Amino acid sequence: MGLGVLEPKTSQHVPGTSFIIDDASRPPLDQDSYLKYDRSGPVPILLVPQPSDDPNDPLNWPRWKRDIILVILSTVSVIASTLSPLLAANTVTLSLYFRRDFTQTALLTGYHLCAVGAAGFIFVASARIWGKRHLYLLGTILIIVSSAWGGAVGTNFTSLLWARVVQGVGLAPFEALVNASVGDLYYLHERGTRMALSNLALFGGAFFTPVLVGKITHTIGWEWSFYLVAIFAGALLPLIFFFVPETAFDRPINPYVEALENGTSNRPMEEDQHFPTTTNLISEKSRPDPSNPTSFEKHDYDTKTDTTPPSSTLPPPKVTFAQSLLPFNGRKSNANFFKLALRPFPLFFHPAVLWACLIQGTLIGWTVMIGVVLAAIFLGPPLWFSEVETGYMYTGPFVGAVIGFIISGLLADWSTKFMIRRNKGVYEPEFRIVLVAAQLVFGCVGLYGFGITAQDVGRYGWFVPDMFFAFEVAGMVMGAVSSALYIVDAHREIAVEAFTCLLVFKNIFSFGLTWGAYNWLIAAGIVRTFYIIASIQVAICLLSIPMSGSISL
Repeated sequence: MGLGVLEPKTSQHVPGTSFIIDDASRPPLDQDSYLKYDRSGPVPILLVPQPSDDPNDPLNWPRWKRDIILVILSTVSVIASTLSPLLAANTVTLSLYFRRDFTQTALLTGYHLCAVGAAGFIFVASARIWGKRHLYLLGTILIIVSSAWGGAVGTNFTSLLWARVVQGVGLAPFEALVNASVGDLYYLHERGTRMALSNLALFGGAFFTPVLVGKITHTIGWEWSFYLVAIFAGALLPLIFFFVPETAFDRPINPYVEALENGTSNRPMEEDQHFPTTTNLISEKSRPDPSNPTSFEKHDYDTKTDTTPPSSTLPPPKVTFAQSLLPFNGRKSNANFFKLALRPFPLFFHPAVLWACLIQGTLIGWTVMIGVVLAAIFLGPPLWFSEVETGYMYTGPFVGAVIGFIISGLLADWSTKFMIRRNKGVYEPEFRIVLVAAQLVFGCVGLYGFGITAQDVGRYGWFVPDMFFAFEVAGMVMGAVSSALYIVDAHREIAVEAFTCLLVFKNIFSFGLTWGAYNWLIAAGIVRTFYIIASIQVAICLLSIPMSGSISL
């Protein structure tokens, strides 16, 4: 496989390995005339996955249309992602307003996170069978209704708790499916920057929320933090309805492509057995799941071929704009709903999925720990912050999220293309794991530094802990982008279920921390607590070494 990626011990196909770039050292292939390339640059790039010719394939849409879809989904994700940290700057205010202790008020967020995780199991099955569009519509409607409800509860704490639970259900489709939609809409070589954008939307919005909420609460009341979410989500609902068609697509297998994937074509053998076999010439060594297909973008690529593989059927007609507005456009799978709902459970024991859960989910959980410190420590002596000043403390992590997005966007595609060329045109999904090195530096420095400086804010003030908070969030974004890209590229056929596992793990883990974080900090102290969790994070990042097969240049 090259570059230190371990060879399989059996002849079983390794998912994700692909021949991407023409290399002069490789012998010409007779079948290349049938394959489709991006020839817009100086070096032809094989389109991965190989597309069909159906005009209804998402990748047959113009790139500007696909980018508009991603921008709309990312914008709605920004609004949806505000729901989890909506009360971060208001915890003490709400404790006094509802006459509840700190832990009970924190559980308004805890039960919300549980709802996000539980809803994920239902939505993954629904997405597999009927696609993603109806879930984006349903999620947006639930966000509108529950946010208006939350602002109108008055002094009824139980009603607010249930409004938070419904908000969690509305958030779930965006946390679980937007990254999977990036895989639906883009080729492998297009995903890096766009995956970074979708993760920035999910995380950047979350960290900018408390900055605004603190000021909103102080100026016009905490209820308006809910009302404003309902207003903005309501404004975005028409954009989803009119301009976000279904991205899931039941793509039929081309007989020629199927022959290549099965290794039955007459492709000449390579002298270097580390080159991929015929199964690698197509997007993945295992056939992609029909509910998560991609296809060929005719408008953006020069794909002139000498001949066309024989086809016994003509492509279906393009659906009309009116037809694209329907929330459902047919079943994507005939599988049993309940089996699909339970399918993510065993995937928690899948090495790649477990690794992704740890890389992404633990740093999100530690961010919750930092939020507890901000709410419980900075509001007291010696700083005596108000909810406004506590909210402003989230400016640092927002900047960190933007920095993480920029670094991830630059490194994700550049490092991958660099290693593909070093690997004679062969792409390995493990190339995406390189980003974890940046996560190790930024994330762990942030955790160690925040623990040291937050323990003595009288000496360090508010700026230094906030700076380390920014480092931690930058590392979190890098890990999220790395794990998401690896799952989409290496295990496309189980991507939706894998993202559900990530969704469930990070929300249940964060819920557990909201339940016990305050008491843990009181018992062990800030420095000792953050030494422990930072050391745990170092160990988790080091798990990427066996995952990557010791990639080396």
